[in-house]
Amino acid sequence: MNARGFSSVPKLAVLFVVLASTLHAAQKLKDADCLTCHADKTLTTDVNGKTISLYVDETKLRHSIHGSLLACVDCHTDVKSLVHEKAPLKITCAQCHADAQTAYAHSTHALPAKSGKNPAAGCEDCHAGPHEILAVDDAKSPVNHANIPITCGRCHGQKFLMESNGQSAQPFLSYQESVHGRAVEKGSAKAAVCTDCHGAHEIIPANDAKSPIYKFNVPGTCGKCHADVQQKFMASIHGQGIARGNGLAPVCTDCHGIHSILSHKNPNSPVAEQNVSRDTCAPCHEGVRLSKEFGLPGNRVTSYLDSYHGLATQAGSVVAANCSSCHGVHDILPSNDPHSSVNRANLDATCGKCHKGVTQKFTLTRVHTQDGNQVRDIDTITTRWVRRIYIPLILLVIGAMALHNLIIWRRKLADRRAAHTVTVVRMTSNQRWQHLILLTSFIILVITGFALKYPESWFAHLLGMSEALRGIVHRIAGVVLIAAGIYHVFYLAAAREGRKLLRDLAPGPRDAFDAMQAMLYYLGLRSEKPKFARFNYAEKAEYWALVWGTALMGLTGVMLWEKVWVGNLFARWWVDVATAIHFYEAILATLAILVWHFYQVFFDPDVYPMNSAWWDGKMPVEHYREEHELDVETWERPTPPVPQGITEPDQPGSAKAPAQD
Repeated sequence: MNARGFSSVPKLAVLFVVLASTLHAAQKLKDADCLTCHADKTLTTDVNGKTISLYVDETKLRHSIHGSLLACVDCHTDVKSLVHEKAPLKITCAQCHADAQTAYAHSTHALPAKSGKNPAAGCEDCHAGPHEILAVDDAKSPVNHANIPITCGRCHGQKFLMESNGQSAQPFLSYQESVHGRAVEKGSAKAAVCTDCHGAHEIIPANDAKSPIYKFNVPGTCGKCHADVQQKFMASIHGQGIARGNGLAPVCTDCHGIHSILSHKNPNSPVAEQNVSRDTCAPCHEGVRLSKEFGLPGNRVTSYLDSYHGLATQAGSVVAANCSSCHGVHDILPSNDPHSSVNRANLDATCGKCHKGVTQKFTLTRVHTQDGNQVRDIDTITTRWVRRIYIPLILLVIGAMALHNLIIWRRKLADRRAAHTVTVVRMTSNQRWQHLILLTSFIILVITGFALKYPESWFAHLLGMSEALRGIVHRIAGVVLIAAGIYHVFYLAAAREGRKLLRDLAPGPRDAFDAMQAMLYYLGLRSEKPKFARFNYAEKAEYWALVWGTALMGLTGVMLWEKVWVGNLFARWWVDVATAIHFYEAILATLAILVWHFYQVFFDPDVYPMNSAWWDGKMPVEHYREEHELDVETWERPTPPVPQGITEPDQPGSAKAPAQD
């Protein structure tokens, strides 16, 4: 073949390709023809500077719902030949799925697109790519019933993604732990998934009247699975209220929760037997809102808790009746309805479920006590009078007992002090005044502080103060405590007795040794009792703990008082840390006083009924010598005679004898 012959070969090849394309154009292209190019993983195109892959996985396409029903050109209808003279048009799902597209256009997922942003989720985000979409009944499909939670969770389970849109990932996390989520995880094909409640394509907010999770639509939504329960509920007093458009009437989610629905056998469920009265029924039936709106009696949970059943439940009984035991669960009806379980004619059967053999006389007893003065039945009147009699009686009897014991205690204390002829000045008048101010402010701070922390507690009610007044009193006591602490610092630095006090209270290595020796002695493992100077290891530890606690409580208290200034100066979390430290340090200080200090002052057998040094500064010299044998300077000092009517100077470390007649 000559050179001229070779030059004619390319022309023939081009002619062949053009002829082949013309022949293909005359008939419908097959998928295999398209995959000649699109099966290449490296095939890409550029769209607005972004590289887009044109690769189609033949295996996934063949197993997809589209691949099993359609050919490529059934969707890409503008493609007529293998050689694309211009880029094929972009395919939209609406070309075939117009109804689904219309529904999606009204959904919350499509809302961002209306403002020019990318949609929250599009078709491919849920169904996968168009060349690999599987049928809904395919176990591998992302929109298969079993896979819906995982599919929705790819977005709704991502904390940072949801928070960036002003939402929370907690609903999805709660669903995973719910009775529905657990059932789906175990393979249930009936348990509710996201689309059963929210819908599939037209997912709209709960405040939209068309939403399946709109309050008045919730019974119907839950009824798709729980039809028998829905029928009972809609006939109940709650269902009747919903049917009339009463937004205060509860629906399924008000009692069971929304995403966090748990089995009624789960102790954390709001409808568990031990929780239903206090946690589920109380929010509506305990307050006065229903009373004002509909004339229904309030305080129903409180009156139940005061009854035999309520008291037994609070004591831990698992068989005592709760609200649902008597009123029913989904079929609750008013007592004047003849079908109600608490109708007078039905009480024998209702009470008889627990109390076998009851008669009408038994069922006449009112369950809800203390319903108010308008109730005139004999049992309520009698109970009311018992309360009126017993409260003053308790105050009178216990008050008389306390007065009786106080008189005896005071005389025994006086006799004990009189029995000791020689005393030592343990605390000077200055020190006693500091102690008294510290003691008073501390007690006020403890009472008002815990009352502020727990405003519904008995001691908060006992104070009879408003929260604002408690706050003012607490701050005043705090200022007094801080002022006493500042004064004490100057006292230690400026006063001679203060400087001596500081030297004597200074901790040292011997204190640790003394503590160990004391424990060995009191455990019977050492025969010789350890000897101490003016202050032993326990007194030193208590003093420095007091210094530390006062400084810490004062600092954190000021931070809480000026929380805005502190939060602006440092950061908001500083206030949270100060709150935690203030609270736990208060608990520590209170318990330390009760357990440690009160033992030293009241319960130590050597000082019972009381160490009166905090009051008059005196301590029997015999006791002082026994407890502080190394402080020879104090207990061995000669005791000068004190003439009648003359008071010995009140100085630390001095001993004095009472005046003689």
